[in-house]
Amino acid sequence: MPISTWATAALVFVAVALASVSVALLFEWLGERRKQQDVLGQLRKFERGLVSAGAEGTGILRRAVRESELMTALAARFPTIADLQMMLQQAAVSMTTSAFLTLTLGLSVGLGLVMLLLFRSWFAAILFAALGAWIPYLWLKRRRNRRMYAFEEALPEAIDLLGRAIRAGHPLSSGLKMVADETQEPIAGEFQRTFEEHRFGVPFDDAIQDLADRVNIVDVRILVTAILIQREVGGNLAEVLDNLASVIRARFTIRRQLRVYTAQGRMSGYVLAALPIIVGGIIYMLNPEYGALMFTHSLGRFFLGLAATMQIIGYLWIRKIINIDI
Repeated sequence: MPISTWATAALVFVAVALASVSVALLFEWLGERRKQQDVLGQLRKFERGLVSAGAEGTGILRRAVRESELMTALAARFPTIADLQMMLQQAAVSMTTSAFLTLTLGLSVGLGLVMLLLFRSWFAAILFAALGAWIPYLWLKRRRNRRMYAFEEALPEAIDLLGRAIRAGHPLSSGLKMVADETQEPIAGEFQRTFEEHRFGVPFDDAIQDLADRVNIVDVRILVTAILIQREVGGNLAEVLDNLASVIRARFTIRRQLRVYTAQGRMSGYVLAALPIIVGGIIYMLNPEYGALMFTHSLGRFFLGLAATMQIIGYLWIRKIINIDI
């Protein structure tokens, strides 16, 4: 393949990538402007005394809406958009949904055009376009899962600290503040936001339920349920928190044991995923004319795409088998 074709494909990809980044930055700038205007408008209402306590004023603490009206309408109509917005929050990514979708579309179109220019195959273009659209979502999901895992791992210490604060006579809201001050991210940020929402007028039950919605972890939902039940019927909340921290630590112990038991299955998945690529690369280096048939012949390209699809399905299947929920 001539070098000019590679250069053209590279330039097309760079142009599409830069255009996507530019549009995404434009969406970010518009979102920041909208956020500033919303906050400024609410502050002016407070200054004029038009907002009564416990009503509209509670919105000043809420995260200002940075999404466009179109994206808000789409989120209300399509649950997938709303789930993506929540995932961006859970991953602590300071990016609007419109900007993320723009980058996803740009990467998808860029990879598709590059494959179309290089191999003159619509099948390869569609395949890599779908891959380009899937990569940002996988990155976001992995970032979200790592942050949630870090939150869950540090949660027992936060619960112990909250229980000690209650035993010392502090109210529950002050205990949340102590957890926010004494712990690290991501625990500190989430508890700080809950405390600030309650301090600025949001009812405590709503603020603590928002914590469970933002942090989609079973242990957090159990914690929130225990707190809400204790506020309604009473009881020794400190003892309940101690038992909950012990249960979470026991679940982590079992989860680490399972990782040891499933290590062979994970290694098998990695080997089966990498072996065809390594063997195919060696064959191509030893006999380029023989290996080139997979890229030049239509039947070879078909079987190459089929093999790649089956490899991905097999790898995901193995991950599903060894991923045991506790």
